[in-house]
Amino acid sequence: MSQQQTITPTDTAGNPPAVNASEFLTFRLGNEEYGIDILKVQEIRGYDAITQIANSPEFIKGVVNLRGVIVPIIDMRIKFKLGTVEYDQFTVVIILNVSDRVMGIVVDGVSDVIRLDMEQVRATPEFGSVIDTKYIMGLGTIDERMLILVNIEKLMASDDMGLIDHALN
Repeated sequence: MSQQQTITPTDTAGNPPAVNASEFLTFRLGNEEYGIDILKVQEIRGYDAITQIANSPEFIKGVVNLRGVIVPIIDMRIKFKLGTVEYDQFTVVIILNVSDRVMGIVVDGVSDVIRLDMEQVRATPEFGSVIDTKYIMGLGTIDERMLILVNIEKLMASDDMGLIDHALN
């Protein structure tokens, strides 16, 4: 009988994952399930009319006026290059509050809120330079489900997004 080895999850730099909260809002993009820190979620809304902004990147769908606040809307399927985007009755916008900035992300659907213990979070696999995993804080496992846990602050502060001032992180 072999002895089971305990592996502490780490990111690609060898650091433990930055899982500050143990509850995640899960959502779908295509066939994959993702999770973001529930503490960053302000509200969930249906996909409504969005005002497009000229010369913005393709993944920035535009802006909406949310009770007097102009909120940029990012389509996560386009951002993650996950194929054709189709909007239907399940498409929702998750309104986030990240580093005191309100923004929305378009996803294919919201699943539920789950609680993950540290034992249920695995390190992000190393893919070298083929796949950029710096926005992934780990992989969550629940029974047969696997969740890609997104570090939404790192993603929104990235150079190509530019939605959060780097000085805030």
